[in-house]
Amino acid sequence: MKVTKAQVEANRAHIVDTACTLFRERGYDGVGVAELMATAGLTHGGFYRHFGSKAELMAEAAACGVAKTQSLLDGVNMADFIGHYVSREHRDDRSGGCTLAALCGDAARQPEAIKTTFATGLESILADLLGEESAGTAQARRDARGRAIDTIAHALGALVLSRACPDDSPLADEILDTCRTAILDSGSAPLTTG
Repeated sequence: MKVTKAQVEANRAHIVDTACTLFRERGYDGVGVAELMATAGLTHGGFYRHFGSKAELMAEAAACGVAKTQSLLDGVNMADFIGHYVSREHRDDRSGGCTLAALCGDAARQPEAIKTTFATGLESILADLLGEESAGTAQARRDARGRAIDTIAHALGALVLSRACPDDSPLADEILDTCRTAILDSGSAPLTTG
């Protein structure tokens, strides 16, 4: 039975979405192609009809994950976003949480295409965070960008450090509480998003 072009595209999107979830949960090396395809409900042999390599899928899955994180910024008050991002709920949702927090460490050891995907995604998130703050003098734009980078690095670092602690560790919660308060009290976070 011949598969339609629309079904091929839907299957590819499903594989990317499945990979996005599994990679965030277990890292790039923690998921093999056979397991990924089985989880997607497709045959292992079908993988190479969609992708030239696992690295190609990794880059697409990273872009998918960054887009999901970015969509959480749409029209959200930054304090509410930080409140959710630097929380125990987000920390515990490895498979559904931020791709940057889940995979930056892995991405650092991957081919340039994957690093480029992460850099492009980070630039998109920065642009969303900056929004109207991207206007003004060159110095004002640099200052706003610096504040946005600081906010992202601080929030992401808090999540990564908390995840590195045992799940029931008081330190895991202390890291989140301390960093969330510091980010919100610093005034460095932009107040609104795109």
